[in-house]
Amino acid sequence: MNKAAGKLSDHEMSRVIDFLRKLRAPFDDMIPGAKSDPYWNIVLELVDSHLQQKPVDISSLIDLSGASYGTGNRLIAKMIEDGLITKVPRGPKHKTAFLAPSPQLIDAFITYATHVKAHLAKTFGLRSGAETEEYYFGGSYFAAHIIAPVQGGDISSTALRNIRFLLHDDNYFASMRNMWSDFRNDIGRKSSFDLRALPELYMQAEIALADPAKAYDVVALNMPWLGRFAEAGLVANLDDALPNAAINPLDFHPSVWGTGRWNGKQFGIPIYCTVEILTARKDLFEAAHLAFPRTFDETIATARALHKPEREQYGISWNGARGMTIAHAFMFFMASSQGSVIEIPRKNEHWSDAFDTRNLKLRINSDEGLAALEYMCQLREVSPPGVESFDAERNLECFMAGNAAMSYAWTMRAARLEHELSSRVKRRVAYLSPPVLKGRQVTAPVGGFLLTIPTYVAPERKREILNAIAWMASPEAMKAHVRNGFPVAPRFSVCADPEAMASSPIVGFVDRMARRNELNTWSRPPVPEYVQIERILGNEIFAAVFEGKAPKKALIDAENAAYRAFKSGV
Repeated sequence: MNKAAGKLSDHEMSRVIDFLRKLRAPFDDMIPGAKSDPYWNIVLELVDSHLQQKPVDISSLIDLSGASYGTGNRLIAKMIEDGLITKVPRGPKHKTAFLAPSPQLIDAFITYATHVKAHLAKTFGLRSGAETEEYYFGGSYFAAHIIAPVQGGDISSTALRNIRFLLHDDNYFASMRNMWSDFRNDIGRKSSFDLRALPELYMQAEIALADPAKAYDVVALNMPWLGRFAEAGLVANLDDALPNAAINPLDFHPSVWGTGRWNGKQFGIPIYCTVEILTARKDLFEAAHLAFPRTFDETIATARALHKPEREQYGISWNGARGMTIAHAFMFFMASSQGSVIEIPRKNEHWSDAFDTRNLKLRINSDEGLAALEYMCQLREVSPPGVESFDAERNLECFMAGNAAMSYAWTMRAARLEHELSSRVKRRVAYLSPPVLKGRQVTAPVGGFLLTIPTYVAPERKREILNAIAWMASPEAMKAHVRNGFPVAPRFSVCADPEAMASSPIVGFVDRMARRNELNTWSRPPVPEYVQIERILGNEIFAAVFEGKAPKKALIDAENAAYRAFKSGV
């Protein structure tokens, strides 16, 4: 449905169908002489069943149509004849078939739903003309739950509409943009949001934070970038404005809130966190009578047992692409070996508050680094073809298509395994802690983004923007995202909410790891030199895993190159 829908997301389509049902039902019930329209009901139920991936047979569809059996049967037969309904075989042993909307009917309904969305916006007098494409037809939960928790004076609608955002291009920020630009809120528009892929976001952030002419008010930074921009004085210290903002730091997991700190000052607000975990196909493990792996060695053994290339089924998928992607993978596997690329006093929760950035001691060429790199070389042998080009999206698509028995994945993306219409592994996935080097402690890296404000923003404007950020990071907003399929819960109040917990198994899983102190923020240390380290590792680790370079030689070369880069400032 996604490709066909174009300007309407699957969620918007579902909300339109729900709206149409609720609009029509009172008319049929309350107007004398009114009758249920079987054709209307059939179309809505067919499209809805397609969106929800719930097969519907002819008997069920007739019941849902509200017509007699004979009338419903004739109507459905005519729609099949007209090419509006297609038959989907149940399987080789079944003579009957399920019914599905044809591409022609889906396209026609999308056109109609888009018209409904636009007409409602015009009717409410909030948007008109081509501008309706800029806004989002949100769910009913907004009215009840998304209330801006503003303190110290209301934010003017003019100020809100003028806020410009530079954000990461992912499904969470797209959802946040949609919530912000929902036509009933009348506070923003989609064109106020500039969403960029990760490498491009870094380059754009460097330009935007240094140049007031770019006029961004909120810039999202990948957590390990904070030291670079804070040390350079490019992002505003928020400590003066936080006491009057509707943000309670005590409601955040301490490790997550700490990702916005540098040198004892708060520069960023965590908008979401995501955790690197292992996902596994429960059905394949059960069929092969295998236990889920807990160590590197067990992971390789189970991957080999389930690696069946002749069936296009591979042992494990992971992020192996050159550059930033494979550098991240190496740092995560190194953390699972209880190591970090630089020497960090990890027992001190606020180690970055007084960290001496002038005397970094690298730990790339270490026993933990070698264990991580050797593990990656073993993973390569049981990976899908082309893993050397897998970024997070291609990795997820491989697993979601049913072509891998296991996959390393961020929880933010893993949520799509249950909610995406195209997922072939829905309800077949186990969410597991990352396997570790034998004898080491379980730990999972925390990633995510911080919302920051450029230093050049005036103090009064900074307070308005921080209140807008408080709205986006509020428990109500985060709960709405969680219930809508994004298992992001850096706040205790959201994790404790029964509805949020019930929305995804990932929510409770990550919260339990956090409470057991199994999450780490040191695998990608946010030192000013982080991007230099990442760039060097992206080439050297790739060379060792995919181009035949000796692992020990790659680690030595990477560490030496990093020290040279520090000295030269390149």
